[in-house]
Amino acid sequence: MILTVTPNPSLDRTYGVPALTRGRVLRADGERVDPGGKGVNVSRAVAAAGVRTTAVLPLGGAPGVLLAELLGAQGVDVTAVSIAGQTRSNIALAEPDGTLTEINSPGPELSREESALLLDTVRSCAADVAWIACCGSLPRGLGPGWYAELVHRAHAAGARIALDASGPELPAVPAARPDVIKLDADRLAAAVGRPLPTLGDAVKAAEELRTLGAGAVLVSLGRDGRLLVSAEGAHHGTAPAPAVRSGVGADDASLAGFLIAGGAGPEALASALASALAHGAAAARLPGSAMPTPADLRPEQVRITQDPPLDLPLDDGF
Repeated sequence: MILTVTPNPSLDRTYGVPALTRGRVLRADGERVDPGGKGVNVSRAVAAAGVRTTAVLPLGGAPGVLLAELLGAQGVDVTAVSIAGQTRSNIALAEPDGTLTEINSPGPELSREESALLLDTVRSCAADVAWIACCGSLPRGLGPGWYAELVHRAHAAGARIALDASGPELPAVPAARPDVIKLDADRLAAAVGRPLPTLGDAVKAAEELRTLGAGAVLVSLGRDGRLLVSAEGAHHGTAPAPAVRSGVGADDASLAGFLIAGGAGPEALASALASALAHGAAAARLPGSAMPTPADLRPEQVRITQDPPLDLPLDDGF
């Protein structure tokens, strides 16, 4: 059982347009509505893999009702925390060449009572949960200290917790002492305040986050694969995705794969990293924000190396 927490979920509307021209009336040639938010995507990927998952979400207004319905149709159990504000709606304009223009709403502001209720709901749902994953930006009204309380409650319930945060909240994440921090190389570079031109630089940066309190650090390196740094050392893995159709949600699918296979000890960590790579690569081969099923995975293409060469250059020069 994997529990996800998405503090600022969204209802994502995507419109297909022939071309994006400022100041003109644009007539869409297609529309789709999807449940959005990083934690929401993790639950969708977990459900697609046939594993039980519950998504804890602060929901309000008609968008919140529709979001819960869409997730239920995909096999995700939803535990809603009712809020006075309205769940945000994001808009994306997709052009034929693949260019995507996104307009993301800041979302509602949670009151002190709603923030406390969200934490209490996570605690009440945490019994017999293997992992809790809290992903995405914090809405207005939740300060960085909210992460520390969430981690404390997760550990008190006997669950491991993974945090995937961004923005001004990121510096507070390692000190909360989560079992896993998941981030991309750009955010890792920002966290340590320097570029990461080689794999060794990324390993050192991840070790710094561990020194600050994180149990393990899972890093997406883009075309250079994934890096996992833990008390067992550094593991680096790659999985080819030659026919990339969409990167939307691929990193979230990768985290889902890690959590599904996650465990303790060197062999379990390597297996978890391999699962993360297989799920992320499979998601990239699917259209839109579709999440992979077991039939989409190609685990035989995954390569894992323990104690990888530290002088390996990172192609994107993070």
